[in-house]
Amino acid sequence: SSSLTEAKEFVKRLRRQTDLCNMVKTVRALLNNNSTVTVLRSGLHAIFNEKSPDTTKDFFHEKFRNPKKRQKNVQLKCLKNFISSLTSSTDIRDLLSSLSSDLQTFVIKPSKSKEAFKEQASDFMLKWNVLLSNVGKILTINRTDSFG
Repeated sequence: SSSLTEAKEFVKRLRRQTDLCNMVKTVRALLNNNSTVTVLRSGLHAIFNEKSPDTTKDFFHEKFRNPKKRQKNVQLKCLKNFISSLTSSTDIRDLLSSLSSDLQTFVIKPSKSKEAFKEQASDFMLKWNVLLSNVGKILTINRTDSFG
């Protein structure tokens, strides 16, 4: 039973590793295409800057309309830092390093204990997933050209 559990965990990790490798290959190919990166950046910037009657955008802007909430939103800061470092000449390792640095600054260092870290990390991941889902939804509906 113990071996079976370990084998299942190993398979999960291997699948995750394979998925990450495939994602990195795809991102590297996209980063080498200047026009794709330019269109993606403009689509992402438009999400934060445009006002639109679209309900999905309204939902996104409603969540981040209050400047004080926007200031405190760590996930939004991380995403904006990620977007600002996104260029066609950027290596995937530099993007991951930038994101890692933001996580260190906003999630890991402020944690006072193991329990506080777990709480902050899970809160960050939940909000990060919601933010990226909303961004993806908006890009899908309003900015299909951003997908190259």
